[in-house]
Amino acid sequence: MAQYVVDWILLGCFYAAIGLGFSLIWGIMNIVNLAQGSLVILGAYVAYWSYTLLHLNPFLGILVAMVVVFCIGYAIQYVIINRVIRAPILVTFMLTFGLDLLISNVLQAVFTGGYRAINTPYSGAAVNVLGAHIPLLNVAVAAIAVALTALLSLFLSRTRLGNAILAVGMDREASQLMGIGIANTYALTFGIGAALAGAAGGMLAMTLQFSPIFTGQYTLFAFVIVALGGLGTPWAALAGGMIFAFAEVFGPLLPGVGFGLDTAIAFAVLVLVLILRPNGLLGKPFYS
Repeated sequence: MAQYVVDWILLGCFYAAIGLGFSLIWGIMNIVNLAQGSLVILGAYVAYWSYTLLHLNPFLGILVAMVVVFCIGYAIQYVIINRVIRAPILVTFMLTFGLDLLISNVLQAVFTGGYRAINTPYSGAAVNVLGAHIPLLNVAVAAIAVALTALLSLFLSRTRLGNAILAVGMDREASQLMGIGIANTYALTFGIGAALAGAAGGMLAMTLQFSPIFTGQYTLFAFVIVALGGLGTPWAALAGGMIFAFAEVFGPLLPGVGFGLDTAIAFAVLVLVLILRPNGLLGKPFYS
């Protein structure tokens, strides 16, 4: 049982990293960013090539991935999405879907669909505690995910720029009257969300294999995680990730349920949570 608990915690933190940027963009801008999975995989490639070609430490590769994907996300929002930001949500929905197809196909054309991963001399390092096998690299990734959640929360609540982002999310017109530049704030928000996706990609490259064929899967995971946790606080993404991971890890242990149905059980939990608490576990209804 100790092994299941360890797997749940480590997987839940990683899932939180995937959903964190998606939650920020959706909560502030009311955009369901269907390109999130592509940004995650893009970040994985940036981290991978930073290690392979530049011989950077993989943890520094996460920072490089955040910077590169932030710049791409900022440009996408400022140049493209800001032009239709006031259009019905279906327009931005289809636009981000098109961006997802574009990015994923470019990645597949450039890098092919082969599997890659960052393999370091310490990739297999682990300790055994109470019979549980604990990979140290996964522990480091989980710690980074929690740290990013805490830093985003502090940034939004304790800085002037973060307060401006929250203000725009709650009332765009009033924020504009107070002198906040909406276009730049939206671009910054999308850039930060993209940077967090890039960080998740860097963590993915360090712990799992990745390929452009997984872009849709990680977008779907991000959507489920945010729906479970709710919008309005970065900690909701962590809560959603832990719920999703709990269902995946412990669901197959239920009587009459076999392994291989872990993702199906997680989606069943999503349906149940949406019925009982439509705003998610920690969601705030004034975010729409």
